[in-house]
Amino acid sequence: MASLGAEIAAARLLAPYFGASTIVWANTIATVLVALSIGYAIGGRIADRNPTREGLCGLVLVAAALLAAVPFVSGPFLRASVSALDSISAGAFVGSLLGVLALVAVPVLLLGAVAPYAIRLTVERVEDSGRVAGRLYAISTVGSLVGTFLSALALIPLVGTRRTFLAFAIALALVAVLGMRRRFALAPVALVALLAVPVGTVKAGEGERVIWERETSYQYARVVEDADGVRLLELNEGQAVHSRYEPGAWLTGDYWDGFLLLPFATRAAPPRRIAILGNAAGTTARAYGHYFPATAIDAVEIDGDLTAVGRELFDLRAPRLRTVTEDARPFLARQDDGRYDAIFIDAYRQPYIPFYLATREFFALARDKLTPGGAVVVNVGHPEGSQKLERVLSATMGAEFTTVLRDPAQDTNTLVVATSAPAAGAGALRDRSVRLPGELRRPALTAAARLAPGLRGGTVYTDDRAPVEWLIDTSIVSYAAGER
Repeated sequence: MASLGAEIAAARLLAPYFGASTIVWANTIATVLVALSIGYAIGGRIADRNPTREGLCGLVLVAAALLAAVPFVSGPFLRASVSALDSISAGAFVGSLLGVLALVAVPVLLLGAVAPYAIRLTVERVEDSGRVAGRLYAISTVGSLVGTFLSALALIPLVGTRRTFLAFAIALALVAVLGMRRRFALAPVALVALLAVPVGTVKAGEGERVIWERETSYQYARVVEDADGVRLLELNEGQAVHSRYEPGAWLTGDYWDGFLLLPFATRAAPPRRIAILGNAAGTTARAYGHYFPATAIDAVEIDGDLTAVGRELFDLRAPRLRTVTEDARPFLARQDDGRYDAIFIDAYRQPYIPFYLATREFFALARDKLTPGGAVVVNVGHPEGSQKLERVLSATMGAEFTTVLRDPAQDTNTLVVATSAPAAGAGALRDRSVRLPGELRRPALTAAARLAPGLRGGTVYTDDRAPVEWLIDTSIVSYAAGER
C-alpha cells in the first residue's frame, strides 16, 4: 500500500516542476520498479541472516522514516529543477529529476525488501511455501490497489501531497512498532507531529507578494501581485504565467492580445461566438467582454479552482460569458448548439501541450465546429528560437485547413492561425484594423506586420501517434546544446 501510494504521490510531487507527461510517469514507474527489484534481492539476503520479526519491523520503521522525509528534503532538488528549466540547462534538468526520483527510490527499496522477508518468516514447512507465497502476494496486490486509490482519490485531493507521504509513513510506523521494543513506541507520534508543520510557501519574485496559492486537483497554482497591483497567475512554481490582470487595463502587451486581433485576418466582423480552450483565470475572456461585449464566450478550463480565482482576483466577467469546468476536447465534441467564429487553444501543462489537442483528428473536430470563415488560433509555447513544435502543429493544422498563418508574438510564444476562409492574411487584418476599437488599431497593425505563412516541414500528428512530450524534451535539449 505504501509503495504504490508513494509512487502516486511522487508523480504529484514532480508534476508542478516537470509536468505530468508520459515521460515523467515512465521515469517514476521505472524508478519504483527498479527499487522494488533491488529490494526483493536485498530483502531475501537480510531475512536469511536475521530471520526475526523484530528485524522485519525495524526495516519497515526505517522505510517509514525515510518516506516521511521525502517531501521535506526534496525541496533543494526541486528548486534546482526550477532553475534548470528556467535557464534551459538540460544536464541540471535531468540531474534534478533523477535526484528527486532517487529520494523516493530509497524508501521504496526498503519496502520491496519486506516481501521476501515476510515469506521467510511465514514459511514453516517447505511443502507450504507455495501456499504462503501466494497468499502474501495476493495481500500485497490488494494493498497496492488500496494505496493507489487511497492516494489518488482521497489523500492527495483532501490533505495534499506532503501529508499523503506522511499518512503512509505513519501507517508503516504503526505496524512496525507492534513488533518492536517499547522504546520505539514514540516513533509514530513523532511522524504525526510532522503533520502540524505548515506547508511551505514558495517565495515570490523581487517586488512581488503571493496573495493566493493552492494545490488544486491538477497542479500547484499561485497568484502574485506587484507594487502596481498587476497580478499574475503562475503555475509550475512560477515558470509559466497563465493569466495577467492589470486594474483598468485590458491589453497585456503579450500573446493574449493576439486572440483579440487575429480573427480579423479571416473575417471582417467581430466574432459572434468564441470558445477559449484553456481559459485559466480569464485574461482573454475578460478582454473580449470589454472590447466586444456582444460576443458570446465559452470559457473552458479543466481546473475549476483557476476559474474561481479568476472571478475573485482577475475580474473575470463579460456580458455573455459562460464558464465551463471540463476537459477541452470532450467539451468541443459535445457542442451541437451552434458553431463558433473562432476557437482559441491555450491549454498547457507547462511545458507540454496535451497531445490530444495537437492531432489531426482534433483539428478536424475544431473545423467542423467553426462557421464559414472561422479560425482556430493556437498558442504555441516553445524555447526561444525553437520551431519544432510549431512546424508539427502547422503541418497538422494544414492537413485540415486550407490556410495556416503564424504570428511570432513573443520570443517564446507563436500564435498559429488555421482557416478555410477564401481571403485571409496580413493584408486583410491591416485593412480591417481601421474598424476596430481605438486601443486595438495599433496592435492590429503591428500583428499584421508580423503575420506570415505557416512554417513547413513538420510531421502530421494523429491520435495514434503524437509524441508531443518527446518533441518538447528534445527541443529543450537542443536549445541547451546551442541548436535550433
